[in-house]
Amino acid sequence: MGDDAATSAPLVAVVVRTKDRPLFLSRALGSISAQTFGDYEVVIVNDGGDPEAVERVLAAQPAAFRDRTSVIHNPSATGRWPAANAGVTASTAPLLTLHDDDDSWHPDFLSETVAYLQAHPDDHAALVRTEVVHERWEGETAVRTGGYLLEEHNPEVLLSDLLDFNRFVPISFLYRRSLHDRLGLYDASLPAAADWAFNLQILQLGPVPYASDRVLAYWNQRLEERGVLGNSVFAAPRDHWIADGRHRDEALRAFVDQYGTGLPLYLSRVTEKRHRKIRGEISDAVQSIHRTVREGLDSVAEEQRISREQADARIDALEATIGELRYHLDRTMDARIRGFVWRRKQWVRGLRRRKDGDR
Repeated sequence: MGDDAATSAPLVAVVVRTKDRPLFLSRALGSISAQTFGDYEVVIVNDGGDPEAVERVLAAQPAAFRDRTSVIHNPSATGRWPAANAGVTASTAPLLTLHDDDDSWHPDFLSETVAYLQAHPDDHAALVRTEVVHERWEGETAVRTGGYLLEEHNPEVLLSDLLDFNRFVPISFLYRRSLHDRLGLYDASLPAAADWAFNLQILQLGPVPYASDRVLAYWNQRLEERGVLGNSVFAAPRDHWIADGRHRDEALRAFVDQYGTGLPLYLSRVTEKRHRKIRGEISDAVQSIHRTVREGLDSVAEEQRISREQADARIDALEATIGELRYHLDRTMDARIRGFVWRRKQWVRGLRRRKDGDR
């Protein structure tokens, strides 16, 4: 389908949450209006932000896009997940997706995910490959500074994957509204990560496949930003830790109520033994680093006389080590740890740039 929207009820509902980020919102709405699939409705939930700013952004969109868009202006902020639920309940389409105001899509996102779900009526949802884009904003322009492909090793997402942490984000996900009828809305009591809690319920019904191996979604991150311009994963990490612990504790209590404490107590002991072993390995590694540093300080004069080729080789080795670490931790490393590793890699690259400047 193209831009000629069907006269009947739309097939897809796109829910956009926003608050005081007009530049982000403008990019997000442009991402939606550029879709090659046209049978959708858009519900913007302005969660306590300036209504006039949202209306100005919407007014700048094509008339056909405005005609299929409605706006909910919350007079005060209700929170991420009450805002999402407001958009879900205000929409009508049988397929749903959350498009956060700072993320974006490839023009074929909807066409490929809708086609997949139409061809696979027994599947509850579909994913696409997602690129994490590191960016910074210079005035009104987003400048890419790096990135990586999210979960590129996984052919599909399993429940066992999500037990560690969320493996996909709303921008990469199209699902059937009937899931809300069956599982309920997003848990509005959680300050963050209610999508993870909802996804865990979905994965209990079966794996979630990738509709395509093409990169069709972009999770845009600003690692150093805080406040209104930040990503909640980095700007509000405490919310995520609280939500993670609260949801796990609720699930544990439900299990204990039915089956008792036997299995959790056993697993707790096994986990503690594993942690003790890891702590010992870390302690050994730290001692080894200390010895290496001491040896390096003892021979600093010789170190200063090493050739440029030797220095470059050492920096190359550091970069290779960081790359290998990131590769092997793919299955256990969430976005916050990835951000830490990325910043360390940038630091090593900075060493090289400074050395190049000393020529």
